Amino acid sequence: MREKVIRAILDSGENFISGEQLSKELGISRTAIWKHINALREEGYNIESVNKKGYRLAEKPYDILSPENISHNLSTEFIGKNIIHFDTIDSTNDYAKEIGNKVNGGTLIISEQQTKGKGRLGRSWNSKSGDGIWMSLIIKPKIEPYKAPFLTLVAGASIIKALDHLGVDVSIKWPNDIILNNRKICGILTELSAEMERVNYIVIGIGINIKTINFPNEIKEKATSLYKEGYKLSRVDIVRQFCIEFEKLYKAYILDGNKEKTLEICRDYSAIIGKQVYIIKNNKKELVECIDINENGNLIIKENNGEIKEIISGEVSIRGVKGYV
Repeated sequence: MREKVIRAILDSGENFISGEQLSKELGISRTAIWKHINALREEGYNIESVNKKGYRLAEKPYDILSPENISHNLSTEFIGKNIIHFDTIDSTNDYAKEIGNKVNGGTLIISEQQTKGKGRLGRSWNSKSGDGIWMSLIIKPKIEPYKAPFLTLVAGASIIKALDHLGVDVSIKWPNDIILNNRKICGILTELSAEMERVNYIVIGIGINIKTINFPNEIKEKATSLYKEGYKLSRVDIVRQFCIEFEKLYKAYILDGNKEKTLEICRDYSAIIGKQVYIIKNNKKELVECIDINENGNLIIKENNGEIKEIISGEVSIRGVKGYV
């Protein structure tokens, strides 16, 4: 019922909606409405109440990652239409894998905190309460499993376009790191459940550093956040814009077989194409030149001997010559 109350208030916009009207629409007493309003205020909603007028939002709830806020008037067909929110969880990806077969594609799991957040290659991901966006998207494309890795690039391109739309100049370090001022601001972890010839579901885990100022010593030279770089953006706006951008690129790839828009974004916003970087595999480090991203989303490099090679993401890490990029 509390969700219905806040939806009604969100729908009313700048206009007041009376307790009597809410009572009639929702079929509960005005006293119950008042209790729900107070509970919503405790959750962070700035709800104004005026005698004989009713209730309205005094300000837009920019930072409350509730399903109601994110999905309100969200112009997507299915991405983000079902949202599961937690105050804390071990890992949104792990939970997504538990429910992957039971929910619709496009379901988004989001948590204020992760106690066991994870990145690629088994690394941990620092996920403090309220500091960032920690979320996992469940999708169910009708594709062969070998086509699934390209969706990591779709997610990366979607984050790039979402942040670019909101005025942040970011780049992408192939295949799954979003970079701001030469430091990592976002990571993507894609996990697959599949049979021989079909995908059951894909989980795309995304962690975006929003408010963190002080990072642990082991990552402080290569990690940053929007706030640290001077961008005070709404977490709700970022999630909503990501859903919009992802659905466009996802439908182009899955329904039309069109990879070009995703590849164009990943090339145009690349942090490594045209640069020398280290390719790291099995603790061996090789200096190469990044040339391009091919139509399959794989990285094309030139080795010191002039040989051209194709790199598949998998177990490969990339580091810049003078730093993270």
